Amino acid sequence: MQAPVSHNLYDLICEQADRDPAALALIAGNERISYARLAERARLVAGALRAAGVRRGDRIGMLIGNRAEWVEVCLGAAAIGAVPAPFSTWSTARELEFLLADSGVRLLVALARFGERDYAADLAALFARRATICPQLQSVVLIDGAGETWATAWQDFLASAVNIDSLPQGERARAEDTAFVLFTSGSTSHPKAVPLRHGAALTNGFHIGERQGLKPGDRVFLPLPLFWSYGSANAMCATFTHGATLVVQERFEAGAALDLIERQACTSIYTLPAITAALIGHPDFRRERTASLRAAMTIGTPQDVATVAHTLGAREVCNIYGQTESYGNCCVTPHDWPLERRMACQGPPLPGVLLRIVDPAGGGEVARGQTGLIEVKGHLTPGYEGASREQNTSAFTADGYFRTGDLGTFDATGALVFQARDSEMIKRAGINIAPAEVEEVLRQHPGVAAAGVTGAPHPIKGEIVVAFVVPTAGTTLTAEALRSHCRALAATYKTPDHVEIRADLPVTTTGKLLRRELKHMAAALIPAPGGTL
Repeated sequence: MQAPVSHNLYDLICEQADRDPAALALIAGNERISYARLAERARLVAGALRAAGVRRGDRIGMLIGNRAEWVEVCLGAAAIGAVPAPFSTWSTARELEFLLADSGVRLLVALARFGERDYAADLAALFARRATICPQLQSVVLIDGAGETWATAWQDFLASAVNIDSLPQGERARAEDTAFVLFTSGSTSHPKAVPLRHGAALTNGFHIGERQGLKPGDRVFLPLPLFWSYGSANAMCATFTHGATLVVQERFEAGAALDLIERQACTSIYTLPAITAALIGHPDFRRERTASLRAAMTIGTPQDVATVAHTLGAREVCNIYGQTESYGNCCVTPHDWPLERRMACQGPPLPGVLLRIVDPAGGGEVARGQTGLIEVKGHLTPGYEGASREQNTSAFTADGYFRTGDLGTFDATGALVFQARDSEMIKRAGINIAPAEVEEVLRQHPGVAAAGVTGAPHPIKGEIVVAFVVPTAGTTLTAEALRSHCRALAATYKTPDHVEIRADLPVTTTGKLLRRELKHMAAALIPAPGGTL
């Protein structure tokens, strides 16, 4: 379809509202919001931000789950040229202290509570110390909370709105302005602040939607957080640039997610292997409940992609590659490729994106088919902000490529084949082994529910392969049986040297495997000097 002409998120919603005012833009909880209504609500938030003293370039903190208010604040900020800085709803009080200081937000819109977290209490204590923590923070707005001496209730905030229709056109965000600052974890002790621009977010998001085959009328289910680039820069921008409907779940729960997919007749889903496993493993899962699904976005092994297509039923699933720095995705497999091809790679670069594979030792580009470090250029963050700014020199090359830290190769057609994080590769006796390769083999055993593989130091081999395996319910597994299974299906060097049977694996709130913790667990298995595993 034809790309929108708008250059910022707010104008995009207005453009879609002009095209089809009644078309559904957002389904959040019990709310069904049309494009016309979403534009009105964003305009109201913009007027309230303006009344609160927010001006072009000011940062707006957001501590909100997947709710309509998250989208409204994001769009309203764009209407007056302000910059949203969404924070993780899993943040502790200590983490919030860092985020508030690092982001430089002038105003914070937050939930009073999220799950078990009492954010009103945390923020009251932080606001009392703002002079030393975040002196630029002028006000806090609480959603679903009463007005406080230190905070304004959401409805009172909206009631204060001024009319922004008379503002000069130049007050709105421009294509080169920051659309949002997202915080991503990585190799550092604190989250990195990643600014992403409006124009690139819309352009890249449109092309992501094109690879999915999105069109007006599609309903895109997002059970993952909007504060992740996978949610905002990817799902939200892909959906809104195609005039489709974004269906959000405030926090993922498999049973409720199945209800949403079925009730709202969702046609596409953004998922991860752990999300997929939770959906199809739920007692109430039946294939007919997800019969409306056509498309999907996921990352994982070939088997993970096949599971989304065959078991979940999203037959046009796209395999993807990317990171926050590259607007969520820089490679996506076209939805109409044969499934076997989508399973085997992460697709060609999106339009406007350049990728190269370089030698980890020398830095020069390697020949097609050889493995090396992935570097990306094109739709890319202009660089880290805040405390992470000092990492820009090492994260970006002199000619403008981002060093992803990932290993991969190009196949014969030029599509990217992701292998592993460089830091996660197991170097056993001089041979590089990607953990995902071993995990894929282990999961083919009918008694394996989940597997996590990492390396552990070894005095002779450098590293050995350690596998942590969770059995399916009612199954008894032995380490030797699993090693025999691996020897039958893969090269000998990919057979785990040591297998640990566990009740569970260390994962994030959304089920993503914590590989650092896995590595610590493996290191703890190393015996005293002179012993063997």
